Amino acid sequence: MVDTIKDFWARCCKELNIPEDTKHETWSFGNTKEMADELADLVNKGIKTATTSAYELYELGEWVPQIGEYNIILNGSDEPVCVTQTKVTYIMPYHLIPPEHAWHEGEGDRSYAYWKKVHDDFFTQEYQKVGKEFYEQAPMLCEVFEKVY
Repeated sequence: MVDTIKDFWARCCKELNIPEDTKHETWSFGNTKEMADELADLVNKGIKTATTSAYELYELGEWVPQIGEYNIILNGSDEPVCVTQTKVTYIMPYHLIPPEHAWHEGEGDRSYAYWKKVHDDFFTQEYQKVGKEFYEQAPMLCEVFEKVY
């Protein structure tokens, strides 16, 4: 772990009064530097409290978010911005994700129409990267989290 991230985590643990060896993941949102910067900022401001990922694109054995886990959220320069704790996870088909979840993702005007447009584009690209075609019934991992540091 980069010293900056390690030091950030140590300060977080001290403030939250949790052991430094507490399980946590370190990652950024999206697939571009700009997207990572924008979404990390929304989380840090408390606007973005949910996210959606393509469940079937997780590699076998890859970490899948679990309730109670901590996440160090990075910006597009791989610098720590804040820490979240996962509160809820559920899997559902993409086309059944409710407008409420889209609103909690905090992006754009927070409308379902905006959310669907940007996520259609994002998931189309993500599926293409692995030689697959995105489809409306694709299983999605929906996650709700809280900024804790």
